[in-house]
Amino acid sequence: MDLAYQLGEVAVSDVHERLADAPSYSAVRALMGTLVEKGHLSHRQAGRRYVYAPTVAAGDASASALKRLVETFFGGSSARAAMALVSEPGLGSDELAALEAAIARAKEQGA
Repeated sequence: MDLAYQLGEVAVSDVHERLADAPSYSAVRALMGTLVEKGHLSHRQAGRRYVYAPTVAAGDASASALKRLVETFFGGSSARAAMALVSEPGLGSDELAALEAAIARAKEQGA
């Protein structure tokens, strides 16, 4: 999906060539077919090959995936998910400041 978002449209060969440690070409083709079936990609025929494109904007897809992740692993609690993320080492001072500002804005808005 990342490649489809980056390039706009991709063929199976585009994805296969750009994946590090790529599975077989047929496995990539099968995965893309599954993404079409699930509604994440659309496809059209261009000559002898199919060209795939995302059906949902990247921001909308990431928000939906994050919501599912929070529901699945954190019992629907955004606070528990955020605490798990900030307890991991490696957050820089800029990232911490951005998080603090986001929390302050949420408090002001009554969220």
